[in-house]
Amino acid sequence: MNDILPDTIEIWQYVEKRAKETLDLYGYQELRFPIVEKTELFSRSIGEVTDIVEKEMYTFDDRNGDSLTLRPEGTAGCVRAGIQNGLLHNQVHRFWYSGPMFRHERPQKGRYRQFHQIGVEAFGLAGPDIDAELILLSSRFWKALSIHHKLSLEINTIGSSEERTLYKKALMEYLQTRKNELDEDSIRRLDTNPLRILDSKSEAVQKVVAGAPRFDDYLGDESRVHFRGVLSILDTAGVKYSINPRLVRGLDYYSRTVFEWTTDELGAQGTVCAGGRYDMLVQQLGGKAAPAIGMAIGMERLVALCDDRAARQTAMAPQVYVVSIGPEAEQTGLKIAELLREKCVRVVNHCGGGSMKQQMKQADRRGAEYALILAQEEMGKDVVTVKMLRQKSEQQQVKIDQIVDFISAIYSR
Repeated sequence: MNDILPDTIEIWQYVEKRAKETLDLYGYQELRFPIVEKTELFSRSIGEVTDIVEKEMYTFDDRNGDSLTLRPEGTAGCVRAGIQNGLLHNQVHRFWYSGPMFRHERPQKGRYRQFHQIGVEAFGLAGPDIDAELILLSSRFWKALSIHHKLSLEINTIGSSEERTLYKKALMEYLQTRKNELDEDSIRRLDTNPLRILDSKSEAVQKVVAGAPRFDDYLGDESRVHFRGVLSILDTAGVKYSINPRLVRGLDYYSRTVFEWTTDELGAQGTVCAGGRYDMLVQQLGGKAAPAIGMAIGMERLVALCDDRAARQTAMAPQVYVVSIGPEAEQTGLKIAELLREKCVRVVNHCGGGSMKQQMKQADRRGAEYALILAQEEMGKDVVTVKMLRQKSEQQQVKIDQIVDFISAIYSR
């Protein structure tokens, strides 16, 4: 687990701001639910024999002896909240949420045991249009962050549960004939979750998988029509994609459309956003059957993709830094800072004294655009020296009683 320090949090805030702006455009509403849930919620939704439930969850007994788990993903908690609060039956809802998730994985670049996600979920809509909407939303988000050229979309359909059962049988029969070529993880999954073998990262296993039966041969007409509908909307919208027949997603609750946005700029951890349809999960968790689809965006990986300079230009660095020398100047500077904040100007007022050189150094370090200087000369003339810190420009002096209007006018243009 890691700390996120102030110099990095600026980029996080930039990404989060762009996310909310994009989600607002599509009418998604924010939902907040607990970090801790009953363990059975995840074992019922994710699957008892997945790596997450078997090896990765942070699970403990509370004082009443109840088994609780730090959430390893957000969809199950979102569905639980929807059922418990009567939001899902015969209703259409578009939700989003953000926050920390927890998995005891091997730490590597872009992956921590406490990591952060933005989750997006839509309930009550069964058609291919909502599947495409989530992909269009994510595509617009990448453009808002100016990283769209760094990401590629992979998409597939894994059909209905009945179609997957038929395919699993054929896949297991094939893999049994090549069992001696599988690695330890794949052998363990063979009898419990064979679909996960399809997205193994082992090159040797991938050579085996290359000859496996294709999922497409086991799809029914309804699943085919649904998938073609999604692709048609993406084609019309001009969203580029590649169909990856081996893309299955790791959790048991997915069905039909699944997709991933990937990058080759982060090494092995190339998946930045992943999602899919999960029409059976609401009923599986005790609610009335409701169609649903969602996606999760990994914040750590997304932040790593964002250009620091572009982010910092939009981040919340102070617009003005007030430099004051002497008791009278300090009081005047404090008053000016408060008046500017009333005009919604971001101001850092220097505290703790120090020389002119020290205070100007702090102004530059904080990334301020303007320094307002109040020293003995300024106080004698009843003026403020205005110095531009990010561009070459002549400094000027403005009357103290006019400085608030002068600065606020700059930021109201």
